[in-house]
Amino acid sequence: MSAETMSIFSPQLAARFDALVEKYPVKRSALIPMMLYAQDEIGYLSDAAIAEIAERLSLTQLDVRNVASYYSMLRFKPAGKFNVQVCTNISCMLRGAYEVFERFQEELGVGHKGVTKDGVFSLEEVECIGACCWAPAIQVNYDFHDELTPDHVPGIIAGYRGQANGRGGR
Repeated sequence: MSAETMSIFSPQLAARFDALVEKYPVKRSALIPMMLYAQDEIGYLSDAAIAEIAERLSLTQLDVRNVASYYSMLRFKPAGKFNVQVCTNISCMLRGAYEVFERFQEELGVGHKGVTKDGVFSLEEVECIGACCWAPAIQVNYDFHDELTPDHVPGIIAGYRGQANGRGGR
């Protein structure tokens, strides 16, 4: 991007993007880190974020969308402050992941890709989070919780709700 062009991102993130582009011998290699950082800052990959990332990497917006759509951790719509991803791949499924997912749906009152009315939680069923040895497992933002049963769900929700309300802890 040229110096005259305004970024939709914070000055710190725009500078980080500039450094990423210089770090890799092929600019496209910065795509996934840029998308993750953008999502962390604005909550999802908006049309404007996709457009700016594409411009910074000399890619088309379709190129950026195609890569983003492959990864379950990248999203095109806002999620809750705490995005709960329940793995239902084979290892987790065999050890009760569907029951854990159903309990989250009951407790939060939302289904797959849903966001609670207060915007604190979003819920999604995902294919794999790479925690097969500790199944069933979930990921909340970047935190893993493993070897779960449906009875763990209310405590997990309470811990994150406490963080959202400024009470800290988990």
